Parts: sequence; structure tokens; C-alpha cells
Amino acid sequence: MEAALAGKVTDEMRLVAEKEQRAAEDIRELVASGRVVIPANRNHVNLDAEGIGQSLRVKVNANIGTSPLACDPETELCKIGMALEAGADAMMDLSTAGDLSALRQQLLDHCPKPVGTVPIYEATIAVLERGQPIPETSADEMFDAIENHARQGVDFVTVHCGVTRAALHALREQGRTLGIVSRGGAFLKRWIEERGEENPLYAQFDRLLDLARAYDVTLSLGDGLRPGAVADGTDMPQIEELVTIGELVRRARQAGVQAMVEGPGHLRLDQVTANVALEKNVCDGAPFYVLGPVVTDVAAGYDHIAGAIGGAVAALAGADFLCYVTPGEHLGLPTPEDVREGVIAGRIAAHAADLARGNRAAAEWDREMSQARGALDWEKQTALAVSPSKARELLARHTPRPGPEGCSMCGKYCAYRIGQEVSSGRDSRSET
Repeated sequence: MEAALAGKVTDEMRLVAEKEQRAAEDIRELVASGRVVIPANRNHVNLDAEGIGQSLRVKVNANIGTSPLACDPETELCKIGMALEAGADAMMDLSTAGDLSALRQQLLDHCPKPVGTVPIYEATIAVLERGQPIPETSADEMFDAIENHARQGVDFVTVHCGVTRAALHALREQGRTLGIVSRGGAFLKRWIEERGEENPLYAQFDRLLDLARAYDVTLSLGDGLRPGAVADGTDMPQIEELVTIGELVRRARQAGVQAMVEGPGHLRLDQVTANVALEKNVCDGAPFYVLGPVVTDVAAGYDHIAGAIGGAVAALAGADFLCYVTPGEHLGLPTPEDVREGVIAGRIAAHAADLARGNRAAAEWDREMSQARGALDWEKQTALAVSPSKARELLARHTPRPGPEGCSMCGKYCAYRIGQEVSSGRDSRSET
């Protein structure tokens, strides 16, 4: 961001400009304004940088990571490969079990896309594993964890700076159907309430800015009080936190540090557009990273669909970065296949919004697919699909011998084929 403010176009800005089919100077101006971020830690050596923010293609993130009940590094490696193959633009390691540093390094070594983490997990887990309660975590341990992640090469870190004493007061005053669903938010709630002190990530925000600037790490200002039930959407605790985050976005920009904002969560469909507009207004156009949004609480097993519906509406309204939701989001740790399904669902939502937002590359992709369908070009249709492997699998299953007569949906009664024959002067009645 300091380079952008100084009028310098960096290699990362040029790469993003090429990918987005934009002038490099346009990207520089957007980064300088804080409306676009390019998460790019100087220590992530194999990084293929991506831009996130205003007027760029909507990006999709895949969460991976272990838990105390499912901790296998080989499975995590498989998830990395699956997410990249499915087209994820970024990945986050949310591991809470095993050798956390080694798991993070494995992701950095194998993922050329921007990598994010949540350092508060590691700081708190270390204290719990010593047999101490969460409030025994010191502020220094929180900041040491952030620096360790930054030193290792992580491009963006989720930091729940907006979980303040004032926000928790709003939570107590209002009450909720489902309380706090953010792990980081829950850790900090316990810390603040039992110690009677302010959140160190907020109280010592300048210290956080110094770390971020030293390693060129983007701050992802986390929504620790995001609603986890549609009944809690757009409530006072959520808004209180967002107002604080808006203040911190401005402080980050003044310090030359890139920042984006994380958002809900579970929201009724009619509230999604308003939430995007609210974030863009309160946070002065900062890139918005939405977790879904999941638009109904009853889609267990199909939460990737509920998240894609919310994600498409959010992205059309101006959200910039969609965190995928997997089919088993509320049922357990995702499998590699769940990761694939989640990324594809997120990409469909992002692409649908890109089309509606007038992205020329998105429109050209759809046009090519339409032309391939009209020509009954099965190989090109499957190659252009958002998931070529899935398209080929279904084609082989439903139409084992696809040809000029069409697929098993219509066969010789293919509407497009009949229309072509009539327009070319051929009479198809003898065949029907």
C-alpha cells in the first residue's frame, strides 16, 4: 500500500492488472485508496498474487484444517490439491490440532494462492494444552502468534479486533438465539469477561499495524460477533462490531497497511444487500469478505447451496470475496470431496455476480459455452464447464455416445438441431 501511495506500480499490481484485464495504473490507484487489497507476504515465495476488491473479479476462498477429532496431514494435503484443482483463489488454514506450524508450512509450500490463518487459535490452544484456562493467554502470546504466522509467510490474518467490551455489552443487552459462533470471538469473549480488560487486539492495534507492515501482511478484520442464525442477522452486537472495524480500517490505511473486512454469517435473503451496503458505507469501501452468507438454517447437508445463494446476492451487491461453504458445514470437518463441492458452489455464485456486474471475461466465457452447445460440441462444452471433470462424468453417465443427434435429454428431437435443419432448408419430417 505504501508503494501504491507513492505512485509505484509493483510486480504484484502488474500481475493483478494482467489477470483482470485492467491498466496497471488503475490497480495502483485502487490499492492506494484501500478499496483493493493484494495479500502478498514478502516471505510467501511461490505466490501467484490475486487482487480482491472494487471492480475486480469476485474471488473465492477455501477453508481447510484439522480438528481434535480429525487430524491427518495427508488428508489436508489432499484438500489443498482439491481446492486448487476446483479453482479456489485463496486458502485459509483453520487447524486446531496436530503440529500447527508444520501444517501451515505444508499449505504455504503447496499453495501458490494467497494463504490466510487465524493466529488467535494457536495462541489460545497453547495455553489450554498447558492446562491453563483461556484468560491466562497473555497479550504477548497473542501478538507472538501473529508474528510467527507472518514470519512464516502467511498473506492475510484474521484478527477479531472488533470484539470489544462495548460490543459484548450490546450482546448481553440484546441476547441472541445462537450467541457467538466464531471460535476467535468466543475465545476473546471469555478473555475479556473473565479478566475485565479490553481486547488486546483492539487496545494495542498500533502494535498489530507494526507487525502487518513489517511483513506486508493484509489484515482481515474478523467478525467475531457475526450472526450464526438467521434470527440474529443485522442485530446490535453485529453492528457495534462493524462500527469499530470501520474505525480500524481508517487507522490501517493511515499506517499504510492493507485491510479487508469480514462479514456475516447467517442472514435472511432480504438482509444480504443491506449488509453489503452498510459495510461499504461504514468501512469506506474496504473489500468485503463474506462467510456465505448462509440464507437459511435448515440446509444441513446442502449448506454449500444455501451459501452460494447468499454469496451470489452479496457479490451482486458489491461483496468482493466469498468464503466457501461446504455441504457438511454444520455437521463436521469437510472431506476433500466436500472441499471440491464447496469451491465449485462458491465459484458459480461469484461468476453469476461477475456476469451481472458486467465483467467482460465472464460474459465471454458464457458466450463460448452457448456457442459450443449450439454446435453440439461435447468436448468444448465439458472443457468450458466450471468443473470439467464433473461435466465429463455426467456426460458419460447420461449420454455414453454423444454425437450430432444430441444428448439423452432429447435425442433426435433436440430443439437446436431441428431449428438448424429448418433454417438451412432441410426437412426433418422424414426423420421424425
